[in-house]
Amino acid sequence: MAYSSRSSQRAALLAGAVAIAGLLTACGSHDVHSTPQKVSGTAGPATETSEGSASSATSAASTPGDGKSSSAPEAATSSATGTGTKPGSSGSRCHTSELRASVGRDNPGAGQENFPVVLTNESARTCTLRGFPGAAFVNASGSQLGPDPRRESGSPATVTLKPGQSAWAGLTFSNPEVSGAHTGTPTALLITPPDERDPLKVMWTAGPVPVSGNSSSVFLTMFSPGTGA
Repeated sequence: MAYSSRSSQRAALLAGAVAIAGLLTACGSHDVHSTPQKVSGTAGPATETSEGSASSATSAASTPGDGKSSSAPEAATSSATGTGTKPGSSGSRCHTSELRASVGRDNPGAGQENFPVVLTNESARTCTLRGFPGAAFVNASGSQLGPDPRRESGSPATVTLKPGQSAWAGLTFSNPEVSGAHTGTPTALLITPPDERDPLKVMWTAGPVPVSGNSSSVFLTMFSPGTGA
């Protein structure tokens, strides 16, 4: 009987152990089920981080783009329109947009045709010209006639132009009837101030100019004060 009692106690203990194990197993399975919920719960912050990264990348991409669009075109526009110098400043070079171009009367001599190319300061500030102008004869379609003019030798001097003042450079070529050079008749002369890109257009009414063959070169001198008249 004592043995049976002990057996009964052991059976009861075993049953209790099984019950406890069942409870522990149930708790364990609940934790496993909660793990995906926890991962799912962190998906929100992960998505926010991704959105933040995308936003930062967009910001980084647009910032250089904005910087490029605000500075590079401004520099380009400044260079193209001749407005790089702040209004009201003085002593800096004259820009194309501040000048008016004209061609003076021919002063022929010894088979040469000599024209003063004149630039007049039409701005409200003092500016300077130094060196040679750019020049090109063009036809009605805008195509250049003949090669680029050649430059006479000499030492450049800075010409200071107050508002309304002018500077001139000599444009010289041999008379085609004397030199025998092949000619073309331009409709305009493009004149570009020193260190500028945009030219000024002056209608050409002085007839044919040499464009090829012997003695076809056109020469330019450096700017001097005045109109060359």
